[in-house]
Amino acid sequence: MEQQKLPNATLILIFGILSIVTCCCYGFVGLILGIIAVVLANKATKVYAENPEGYTGISNVKTGKILAIIGIVLSSLYLIFVAWMVMTFGWEGLQDQELMQERIREMMGQ
Repeated sequence: MEQQKLPNATLILIFGILSIVTCCCYGFVGLILGIIAVVLANKATKVYAENPEGYTGISNVKTGKILAIIGIVLSSLYLIFVAWMVMTFGWEGLQDQELMQERIREMMGQ
């Protein structure tokens, strides 16, 4: 039997890379891409486990899954940071640099 490429192996790798690259887009884009990559990687791993001799590309799946997990962690941390910034300085403070500096001075007690 001829070996086939695992379904979505390249897509998983690309989504894993993009989840890290886009983690600074308020955390949402990287989080979504990372979760999709992990779900697809789990499905591909199950397919591979049923017939390891029939498929190639498991290294792309494993690498993509690891990158996706890193992307999920980075995106989650960035999302928490953005939420903290909004709660601390307000959305208006993030939009206006002078207001942000004023609120930082208030926090510092000056």
